Amino acid sequence: MRQKLVIFGAGGFGREVLQIVRDLNAVTPTWECLGFLADAIPADAATVGGLPVLGGIDWLHANPQVQVVIAVGSSAGRWKIAQRISAVCSNRFAVLVHPRAWLGEHVEIGAGSVVCAGALLTTDIVIGRHVHVNIGCTVGHDAVLDDFTTLNPGVNISGNVRIMSGGEIGTGSVVIPRCTVSPWAIVGAGAVVTSSLAANVTAVGAPARIIKERHDGWHAG
Repeated sequence: MRQKLVIFGAGGFGREVLQIVRDLNAVTPTWECLGFLADAIPADAATVGGLPVLGGIDWLHANPQVQVVIAVGSSAGRWKIAQRISAVCSNRFAVLVHPRAWLGEHVEIGAGSVVCAGALLTTDIVIGRHVHVNIGCTVGHDAVLDDFTTLNPGVNISGNVRIMSGGEIGTGSVVIPRCTVSPWAIVGAGAVVTSSLAANVTAVGAPARIIKERHDGWHAG
């Protein structure tokens, strides 16, 4: 029997997550995707990918048996939605791993996380809750991706790297071995992280340099 699922987020990444669900079902029928949830339903977007936009968190609260995955690309945006859902709903968060992702031995994946097609994760890796590993990413041995981290397309995470809670790594970036990206730091597209980064900063370039600092808790604002 297929498990009922809704996707929170009706934008581009929401459509990519729907494709993951369809590709998984083509291998082993697992999910019955009922549609999308969003905080606001645009008048010209009552359906997405052929499925309805059902409502918002109130709909989820009224359907506690349905699992949900948050398809919002921003780490901060995903965190806010997860807090709101967890405060009023008992729904389980689904884990979605594309059938054409490759995972080695001893890879742990937390609730609500999504691993896209073409991702390569080697061995002894810990992935927290609500993590997004986008298309074409690589993650090396003994890496830790804490809750709400985001690897955008084509990111290369070397061995013994830690991306702490809410870290967001831009498209095509590289983090070299034994570096730590501290909580809620942002790494710009194409950057090369050669030393550990402090919390709440934005770093760009090769090697990555800090161009912005934020206050603690900025992501909750």
